[in-house]
Amino acid sequence: MRREKSNYLIQAVAHALDVLEQFHADGELGVTELSKRLKLHKNNVFRILATLEARGYIEQNRATENYRLGTRCLQLGQSYIQHMGLLRQARPIMSEIVKTCHESSYVAVIRKGQVVPLDVVESDQPVRIISHVGEALPLHCTAAGKVHLAFEPLEEVQRDLPEGLDRYTDTTIVDRRALLEQLKTIATTGYALENGEYQNDVRTVAAPIRDYTRTVVGSVAVSGPAYRMSTERIEKEFAPLVLKAGRELSTRLGYNA
Repeated sequence: MRREKSNYLIQAVAHALDVLEQFHADGELGVTELSKRLKLHKNNVFRILATLEARGYIEQNRATENYRLGTRCLQLGQSYIQHMGLLRQARPIMSEIVKTCHESSYVAVIRKGQVVPLDVVESDQPVRIISHVGEALPLHCTAAGKVHLAFEPLEEVQRDLPEGLDRYTDTTIVDRRALLEQLKTIATTGYALENGEYQNDVRTVAAPIRDYTRTVVGSVAVSGPAYRMSTERIEKEFAPLVLKAGRELSTRLGYNA
């Protein structure tokens, strides 16, 4: 007789998952609050948190001594999105962008404090931007990177940004305060602009992609030579194009505005 899978559940693992799931609606929680919610002894909760923290799934805010989800949860979520939908959903949308504006389009995600393009549809023009698929790029001077920073909590931005911002071109922003001001503008307009900050004579516009949890899980961008991407074209053509693409991809991933 075949046994139900519920008969094979390991209680300790179930308790650890119960702890993780409590952070779905709350940013930070303490041992006492978790103990009350789950009706578990404080010592058990502490040991679970310590284990999860050691593996990167939970991290402690040293100022409040409360706990929050760790970066390992984000990495797993990104892997799920990558394998289960983001790239498959993004390819036809990127193709449509290229067909419309004749510049290259790519989708990127955050990995270990850097932004990584996962897929690209290249421009059909003879002069086009070289693909950076799989290459880890800096956050502070790329449109895709700035999109992620703009929609993160300030404490996470402070954590992700190094004290010294590397200069790549004459237009790279290396002043943290100036960058933070620009991120406020990006959060308002909904898109980020890269103006020759990582590569000379290259302009890029990027917009966020959200999933069903409202979390920014990626960005969609259009990139081309600066002489073809004037400020007027960016405002009237490219920005609306990537904003529309970002909204469409977000909707396909379950985001509900």
